[in-house]
Amino acid sequence: MAEVKQDGQVDAAAAGLPAPFLESWLARHMSDLTEWRRRIHAHPELGRDEHVTTEFVVAKLTAAGLSPKTLPGGTGLVCDVGPDNGIRVGLRADMDALPMDERTGAPYASRIPGVTHACGHDAHTTMLLGAALALASAPALPAGVRLIFQPAEELMPGGALDVVATGAMSGLTRIFALHCDPRLAVGKVGLREGPITSAADTVEVHLESAGGHTSRPHLTTDLVYALGTVITGLPGMLSRRVDPRTSTTMVWGAVNAGKAPNAIPQTGVLLGTVRTGNRDTWLALRPLVEEIVHGLLAPTGVRYQLHYKRGVPPVVNDPESIQQFSRALAAVGPKVQVDTQQSSGGEDFSWYLEEVPGAMARLGVWSGVGPQKELHQPSFDIDERALAVGVRVLTNLVLSAKA
Repeated sequence: MAEVKQDGQVDAAAAGLPAPFLESWLARHMSDLTEWRRRIHAHPELGRDEHVTTEFVVAKLTAAGLSPKTLPGGTGLVCDVGPDNGIRVGLRADMDALPMDERTGAPYASRIPGVTHACGHDAHTTMLLGAALALASAPALPAGVRLIFQPAEELMPGGALDVVATGAMSGLTRIFALHCDPRLAVGKVGLREGPITSAADTVEVHLESAGGHTSRPHLTTDLVYALGTVITGLPGMLSRRVDPRTSTTMVWGAVNAGKAPNAIPQTGVLLGTVRTGNRDTWLALRPLVEEIVHGLLAPTGVRYQLHYKRGVPPVVNDPESIQQFSRALAAVGPKVQVDTQQSSGGEDFSWYLEEVPGAMARLGVWSGVGPQKELHQPSFDIDERALAVGVRVLTNLVLSAKA
């Protein structure tokens, strides 16, 4: 890539950038991007409570002469820019934060106890806002763009379904998104054709037994033994019933049963997640899990209830959309694009891809120096030079758009 300087600027001559208006806009507003991101970061809001963030974005877009429309419920918004006929590209950013305390020690750290932007959604919102205002300053656009500032990505099955329900996908040719990646250095953007995230479902198993004394397990039903059977048996059986090439995994996150060492408890609960990188497998998992759990518990005599909560499908990047991403990255610089691997994490951007083709890419936010802070860690932060890179990528996706 052309060198990313300390102020986030790129050597335009080396990069061969085709949009002088964009570089002009960035030259005037580089400090604004940092200011906006820090303001949003300091005032994080949980899913479907993003009122302050929504009002801030609406005010900026309105001041630029645009006409944003707040989503039902008062959080999130959509806004169209450019020509009304022909190609229309969707660009999406999520706005919500996570329920945890921040530990960055940054001067712009969260002022809201127990809430922080530990997944980069503050950066996503800032970059899309910057791209929107840059596009609004263009003398003309080759394609229309629909800006989608989405609430509640962190709440399963995701705020993307709220957006889809409003009809916001109508008329879109494709949709694109960037997601911060602390494993990539600033100036790099990771692309992957096909699955880039995984489906993520939740499994809850509630067990009931008459209980009894551990000296006489033959006179009751042993609930803890039944728990152990499911704990080891369900992941093991799934590994034998599902094609391993689908990257399907089952991991328990919580087990609760009993208090006394000499008493077989009457109730117990298992909580876990099952993930897969294959959409067809995702659709088949629920009945398979139900079959396996029944088979494991039937011999124990323990009563149970299984609650299988479907989350989101995997994000499967469309090949043509990846090609368009690649063209947009080439306009930013010759060494921007890198390969990236599929993640086992879930992302509700996948719901948009059930409606229109599109792709998500990973934006490098690591400074290249020091430890790489993982997403969803209280200490997560970004190198803010990545903001300008993201604005360039999103803007060039519109400038290079094809049907």
